Amino acid sequence: MIERVVERENLKRALKRVLANGGAPGVDGMTVDQLTPYLKCRWPEIKAEILRGGYVPRPVRGVSIPKPAGGERVLGIPCVVDRFIQQAILQVLTPVFDPHFSRHSYGYRPGRTAQQAVRAGYAYVREGYDWVVDMDVAQFFDRVNHDALMARLARRVKDKALLKLIRAFVNAGIMTGGVVRAREEGTPQGSPLSPLLSNVYLDDVDKELDRRGHRFCRYADDCNIYVKTRAAGHRVMASVARFLKKRLKLELNPTKSVVDRPWNRSFLGHTMTRTKSRLAVSPASVNRARGHLKMIFKRGRGWKLRSVVQNVNRFTRGWAAYYRLAKQWSVYQELDGWIRRRFRWLLWRQWKRKRTRVQKLMAFGLDRDTALAWGLKNRGPWWHSKQSHLNSTITGEWLKRQGLLSMLGEHRRLNAVVPS
Repeated sequence: MIERVVERENLKRALKRVLANGGAPGVDGMTVDQLTPYLKCRWPEIKAEILRGGYVPRPVRGVSIPKPAGGERVLGIPCVVDRFIQQAILQVLTPVFDPHFSRHSYGYRPGRTAQQAVRAGYAYVREGYDWVVDMDVAQFFDRVNHDALMARLARRVKDKALLKLIRAFVNAGIMTGGVVRAREEGTPQGSPLSPLLSNVYLDDVDKELDRRGHRFCRYADDCNIYVKTRAAGHRVMASVARFLKKRLKLELNPTKSVVDRPWNRSFLGHTMTRTKSRLAVSPASVNRARGHLKMIFKRGRGWKLRSVVQNVNRFTRGWAAYYRLAKQWSVYQELDGWIRRRFRWLLWRQWKRKRTRVQKLMAFGLDRDTALAWGLKNRGPWWHSKQSHLNSTITGEWLKRQGLLSMLGEHRRLNAVVPS
């Protein structure tokens, strides 16, 4: 199998994927743009090291990012050369492992999506399994046992050279604050191989839940099990916790793993109405969307309006596509209104001086007295963004002419093109 990893066509596909994904440089500072010329000079040497089992990956660069629910998650950013090699390995291993994964596993698999997982969970609830065991594995990506992981890989991979190379990537240290620490457990998120390795590691859980006949959906380390009663949920929770600890040396987070009604929980950013009539966007997801858009507008204070519109549209398309299943018109309407207000806030800030503001208001059609009355007020941009002088001039129709997409419009367009 190691020969298939370094086969020319496989490497060409891997290079194309790494270049398309982009990403930040690792500890060596090499950018994605520098990868191709570097490989032209050094690949024969690197290939020889891989084939004789002497390739040593560089440590990954540790970057802490905030979790939505609080705390921090450490991402491990490999060097671009290591990303390239891992991608080549991933392309060889995926056809070996993926056909044997559970049909209830949706995360990071070809032809499977988060929307499919959400739709399956919703179907279970409508069948009457309206209690959910919402399991949260404590620090999963930091606690994967390397020996247990390699044992599971060895069930289907018999090439010792390839296993040795994967082990080298798994054991590669992590650099934080300029200091390299050895890594004896865990597979930090951020590498091409990490999602597949997590599915390999958790496949035992899927097989056990399948054996017991449970209705469940798993996406990476997010797993929901659907049962008919609260008592059944607590029994399942206790049983799965014992299985995880004994078989995989993992533990559930006691504060985040709960048995509850699905409309009180969120799964992959979705929830549902109490009547089970439709899927909805979770409140936390809406707050995250606003936070992301705020950063776009904050960065856009020195940009031309067209550039800000393009960045907001990029987010709108992605967000509307991800939450296409959520039939919750009020959320999209509220976000549309909030985005329009943010544009008014942005333009008022960009106009800066009172004289400029008066001139701009008059250019939009306000009479001189009204423009003076509003333009000379000593109030903040967010206050002005809600007042009549901006609502009547920087209208939704005007913003649409500047190219701004509607969140609700995109949602309806996507549902018309691809019916739910």
